[in-house]
Amino acid sequence: MKSFLKAVTAAAALTFATTALAAPTRPQLRVTAYVIHAELDPASSRLSATTAVTFTALEDLSTPTFELNNGLALTSVTDSAQHTLTSERLSTQNAVRFTLATAIPKGTSTTWTFTYSGALTGSDTSPVEGIKLAAVADPISMLLYPGRWFPISQTGLYTDRFTAEMHIRVPSDERVVASGPVGTPVSVGKQTEYSFNWTKPGFPGTVVAGKFLAPQTVGNFKIYVTEKRKLGALAFGETAAKEFEFMSTTFGQPETGAMSIVELPEDGVSASWGPGIAAIAGNRIMDHNSARLLANTLAHQWWGSEVSPATLNDAWITNGMSRYAELMYVEDASGSQAFQTAVGDVSAGALAYDTEPLSTLGRLDPFSPQFQSMTLEKGAMVFHMLRWEMGNEGFTRFLRETLSQYTDKGIRSRDLETVAEAQNRNAGGEQSTLQPFFSQWVDGTGAPQFNDKYTVYRLGNNKGFRTVGAITQDLDLFRMPVELRIETEGKTETRRVDVAGTDSQYEVETFGRPRRITIDPQGWLLKTTPDLAVKVAVLRGQQLVAQGDLTGALVEYQKALDANKNSSLAAYRIGEIFFNQHNFQSAANSFRDSLRGDGDPKWTEVWSHVELGRIFDVTGQRERAVNEYRLAVQTNDNTQGAINEARNLMIHPYTRTPTDN
Repeated sequence: MKSFLKAVTAAAALTFATTALAAPTRPQLRVTAYVIHAELDPASSRLSATTAVTFTALEDLSTPTFELNNGLALTSVTDSAQHTLTSERLSTQNAVRFTLATAIPKGTSTTWTFTYSGALTGSDTSPVEGIKLAAVADPISMLLYPGRWFPISQTGLYTDRFTAEMHIRVPSDERVVASGPVGTPVSVGKQTEYSFNWTKPGFPGTVVAGKFLAPQTVGNFKIYVTEKRKLGALAFGETAAKEFEFMSTTFGQPETGAMSIVELPEDGVSASWGPGIAAIAGNRIMDHNSARLLANTLAHQWWGSEVSPATLNDAWITNGMSRYAELMYVEDASGSQAFQTAVGDVSAGALAYDTEPLSTLGRLDPFSPQFQSMTLEKGAMVFHMLRWEMGNEGFTRFLRETLSQYTDKGIRSRDLETVAEAQNRNAGGEQSTLQPFFSQWVDGTGAPQFNDKYTVYRLGNNKGFRTVGAITQDLDLFRMPVELRIETEGKTETRRVDVAGTDSQYEVETFGRPRRITIDPQGWLLKTTPDLAVKVAVLRGQQLVAQGDLTGALVEYQKALDANKNSSLAAYRIGEIFFNQHNFQSAANSFRDSLRGDGDPKWTEVWSHVELGRIFDVTGQRERAVNEYRLAVQTNDNTQGAINEARNLMIHPYTRTPTDN
């Protein structure tokens, strides 16, 4: 379980990764087209390329700047008149800057040709610290769009839509996957050249090459894997086909139905995407728990590729809807209970850093935990709540209309609101405003904490009972419909109550005496609850662990225990930290606290036994260790391969390696 958070975080990073430094507030230029000739030499980890970049000046341009991976050195840059240009490297920004003798006038389009080369070995030159985005290697080379392996504008990542013609040379025993129709491969000595052409404005900047087997085919999917992953490829492709069919039925046909699933190296990100591409780390292809990761990656064919954010302030639309599409598939494939559980987890992420409105997140570092949590998780919850407001049919019409109106375009938050209102008309034909909804959830922060107070009256003549009550909450401007579930001595009934302000009255008549009234029982609203406070604190702690701040993480986990002293999850996470610090007695105490706790989530039981077994192994108590591994197996819970791990440890005792923390 230790590696799980890192994998999920890395996958999320590819949704909208960028440099650690803030980009210029005003874009200088917009790139519209590329013609790329590139050669990959895995033996030396070297990329050599010549790239023609067509761009338009958005202001009088005297010092244009392009982002380019620090591992790549410019050999030459020429303008459209073949004049040689002089550049300087801005290594802190993974960029190169030019000072022009004559400015390019605003509105002018021109083409520059960049020739460059260099070794791309991994995260050491990555534009995103610690994340491998571009590397030329054997058996797989990955050149992901966020890796800046070709020049891009400083403000254009996932917002400037472009076309791309690419010619990629690789050793003759390799295959290449990229966006667009592929031409007939051409042999050039000991190399093979693959050509691709994506002619719609989009983000066709990802190339993956490697010693892939002949692709396996499932419907319109081609699955490219190495020999090591061939046994899991077909089943993974079948899952992808099911998910893609669900999303095509829900959202409409994507821009391309020809999809490639391609294996990524294990030591990079868990997933990435491009038009017609779902790139997944090899170890996740073999993992039957990766259906959600795959669904999220495929959803970007609509939310990211077909429709893109106009600015970073609008990234919540595509990030959030890709996450929500993933949840919608969970609902379709696994039912409402699994869906509600997933929504609960997303709610925690939505509230973890809810101090900035979604509409102003462009001022933040897009790789920060706050930007990621807000755009992915709170963005998903905005769509979830909008579905509750509009109803299932209206929500689906709204999504389809958004994709139809903004195909191959950038969309802003106000555009989305306009489309939603147009689809949200009442039976009389008058438009129902959604301005309060978007003001609360996109332009505001915070979530309500609901309370209910009520009195039950018996009606005469055996007519049942009348309940008179009020829903209270702490946000003065809040306005939304809220569901009530009334459990009576007879049947359970539901009512929809319009809540506005801090105190909203309601009146309900039922035949049976109400025994319990629950506010928002199906979790349609983002709200503050004691249970969610625990999840929020644990999530913040996990993110601090990922950043190496173990002290800060312990503070957050203690907050979770303060909110719920029986939290198995908080105790388990504290145990992880003590284990990594080799404080084995404290770790064992925490894992035992987890086992004695509330058992939420269920996997804490099996993994606590596994971790206790490891502690006994490392302290020379083999018999006690084996007993813990047996208890783990007896749970019949193989979450993240826990039982497989326990069975392996029963045969091969756990030992610390020099690389262990």
